[in-house]
Amino acid sequence: MVRFIGSIEGEVKTTSFSILLSTQDVEKGCFVKINHEVYGWVLARIDSLKRYIQDGDEVLMADAKTIGYKDKDQVLIPRSPFKPNEKVYAADKGLIREVMGLSQSRGRNIYLGLLEGHDIPVYLSIPKTIGKHVSVLAKTGAGKSYTVAVLLEELLKNNIPIVVIDPHGEYNTLRDENDDFDRMLKYGVKPKSYESKIREYAVNIITNPEADKLILNPKFGLQELIDIIPMRLTDRQKSLVYEALKRLEHKDYSLQDLIKVVKMEGDRSGWKVVSGLETLRNSGIFDGKPLTEKDIVKEGQATIINLKGAEPQIQQLVITKIAGDLFNSAKIGELPAFFFLIEEAHNFCPERGFGDVLSSALLRTIASEGRKFGFYLCVVSQRPARVDKNVLSQCNTQIILKVNNPNDLRAISQSIEGFTSGMEQDIKQLSVGQALVVGECVEQPITVNIRARETKHKSSISVRDKPKPLVQEEKGGLAEKIKPLFLKKEHEEKINIRGIERELRKKRKKKTLKDKVASIFLKDEGEV
Repeated sequence: MVRFIGSIEGEVKTTSFSILLSTQDVEKGCFVKINHEVYGWVLARIDSLKRYIQDGDEVLMADAKTIGYKDKDQVLIPRSPFKPNEKVYAADKGLIREVMGLSQSRGRNIYLGLLEGHDIPVYLSIPKTIGKHVSVLAKTGAGKSYTVAVLLEELLKNNIPIVVIDPHGEYNTLRDENDDFDRMLKYGVKPKSYESKIREYAVNIITNPEADKLILNPKFGLQELIDIIPMRLTDRQKSLVYEALKRLEHKDYSLQDLIKVVKMEGDRSGWKVVSGLETLRNSGIFDGKPLTEKDIVKEGQATIINLKGAEPQIQQLVITKIAGDLFNSAKIGELPAFFFLIEEAHNFCPERGFGDVLSSALLRTIASEGRKFGFYLCVVSQRPARVDKNVLSQCNTQIILKVNNPNDLRAISQSIEGFTSGMEQDIKQLSVGQALVVGECVEQPITVNIRARETKHKSSISVRDKPKPLVQEEKGGLAEKIKPLFLKKEHEEKINIRGIERELRKKRKKKTLKDKVASIFLKDEGEV
């Protein structure tokens, strides 16, 4: 049934208009529709609300922005304004999905959350979302890592190969089931562990005892080795490196073998080269059986490179070597298309004004060329202004959570085509756990309430400083809370509440309420 909410009032433009509301249950961000005399139903969005007294009566007004109507594969804005006093209705889900470019099916899509102000799941096409690189940007505490984990869960469901550069050891909790049931219920999400799909490697296995030791291939190209040696070499020293690599060509060799060959030259200038090679050897990441590119990139596997506890120079060395080897393999078609995620990206591809690091040039090249070879980059940062602008501008999908810093907002605006002052205000006003999604994966920018994780979230924030939950606690009885768990299809099948209660009574012993809910979550689907 179409719900009438008000009428157009005052000056009417093609892109914006005001609504005299007849109901008080309209919120900022809600979608409305108006029947245009030429173009039919047109979608619009409530941008702001105001209330005042006029002639002794309370008046509620809304300012709305025209989004448009669907014409074949395009969303167009009417060329002529709506009629004054035209009736305005709450938009139906079908029109919202059609105009905003949202899929109705979860299959082979990313379930990111719910559309702000509406109970509409946001399903994003995987190729359109990650196929031309992604950026996830937010200030500290806005829900950035939580959102990234949701994205990783969805890609693992679809068996997309993933490589995660994890400087703080945040993502190994993808192994652990979420036990915060209140957050999951609203979104129809169940606890899940991805342990069988996770492979974790660390430089420092004392700090990260659950991870395997990270061992990289000690074979280098000439320019790669010159770049990685932590000192500037003269032409003569570069020549010594070249001669040493030529002698060991087509052989399996270690860094110690390379050091011996340089020493054999008997050239005094070679001692600087030896010193640099010994620094690489002493890092420990080239000592042992190395990981191959095919070990790192596998269908349905997330390979986490845990850099927690490693020195910044070692972190840069690791990312440069891994990204370089994977890029070379991808260029010759040895690897399936994969998702390469870099946390704290401002440390590994900083904007030039903030210095240059070992991995900078390589990541710029991957950002501009990687998509052609199935190397899909994702940069994650709480300081967008410090991320290389060329890398950021290559990210076609932007997932932006709350940002207040003017410099960061300016960097975001420069990386998004068609960025408006209205979008800047939207970003500043986002709540914790909300994200503005921009890119080819949506017809228009949309605000999404990020869904609850299936896996446990590891937060480095203290209890005192912990942000508000991404989902507010729901009221209602036990039967209402567990209701979504028994739905075979989201919000489509009715459930027998009495039958659920009978099942619960059978299992009721001396368990707490949380234990009872947990037991329902942990059942296999075949038992429910």
